[in-house]
Amino acid sequence: MLVVMKAQAGAAEIARVCERIEALGFKPHIIPGEQRTAIGITGNSGAIETENFEDLPGVAEAIRVSKPYKLVSRETKP
Repeated sequence: MLVVMKAQAGAAEIARVCERIEALGFKPHIIPGEQRTAIGITGNSGAIETENFEDLPGVAEAIRVSKPYKLVSRETKP
């Protein structure tokens, strides 16, 4: 999952999102950008609900990156 922060999000708001990620048992990876900061999430074995992050201040959107059943899909094994 990728949590995209708003352009005006401050360090405290980014830290709060990272704390929420760690509280859920996952690892945050901050990806600074020129206009926005994104936070990648690793360590999950299944889908994470986007609602866990969308209500936090400074969050623009939460995006699921992996598709369900990716390893058994036709895209992986035609």
